Amino acid sequence: MPHNFSSVKDIMNWAKGHMEKAIEVYQKGLSEIRTGKASASLVEEIRVHCYGQVLPLKQLASVSIPDAHLIMIQPWDPNTIQEIERALANSKLGVNPTDDGKVIRVVLPPLSEERRKELDKIVKQEAEHAKVSIRTIRREAKEAIEKLEKDKVISEDEVFKAKEDLQKLVDKFVEKIGEILKAKEEELKVV
Repeated sequence: MPHNFSSVKDIMNWAKGHMEKAIEVYQKGLSEIRTGKASASLVEEIRVHCYGQVLPLKQLASVSIPDAHLIMIQPWDPNTIQEIERALANSKLGVNPTDDGKVIRVVLPPLSEERRKELDKIVKQEAEHAKVSIRTIRREAKEAIEKLEKDKVISEDEVFKAKEDLQKLVDKFVEKIGEILKAKEEELKVV
């Protein structure tokens, strides 16, 4: 662990902050997995090569969702249409964008049952990765608590209480991962 903590409170704050970040990363990863329903988050972070750099699509265009199976992208600079279309076509979404010179349309075909099952597996794997991150943070925090005890900064009773509080924090975040997973699995069922 990169830092020396001077109190259990510091350790708990560090652990909580890192667990929140793990949840954030997990949610961001899930938002990029296509379900049966159109969503702006599916395309906003797609990287587009233009102006001599690589930018997220959301910095180049406005994204709207007129219906459940259509994403409309309106570039602020019409000269970027082809670069945006290329980035969309090469993305992991598996779509064929079309444009009328002003607006790019991405039609999301309904997911096949086979693709739903594949995505369900991926979503479950992502949940497991998030849980592993939470457990790694717990292990590091536990080691820090034990170091405070070894250095005679806290008593055995304080160690017991700190580890108990840490486990409650872990349980809370693991439960949150479960809730996010359940919601994403429900989205995958939408036709």
